[in-house]
Amino acid sequence: FQKYEFFVDMTCEGCSNAVTRVLHRLGGESFDIDLPNKKVCIDSEHNVDTLLETLKKTGKNASYLGEKSAQ
Repeated sequence: FQKYEFFVDMTCEGCSNAVTRVLHRLGGESFDIDLPNKKVCIDSEHNVDTLLETLKKTGKNASYLGEKSAQ
């Protein structure tokens, strides 16, 4: 699995729930939502494009920040 970090313009709990919903639909994703910093970290075997498309389904502005190295 790769660890990817994305920016998603989330302003509230509802926004993060929308992100959770679309990622669950993708299936098998392990992810971490950092609402205050508007970041979503995803462990995935999907590529960046797929993940970004998925995040954009929330209707929020989303962009790829880069790979996150495993600590």
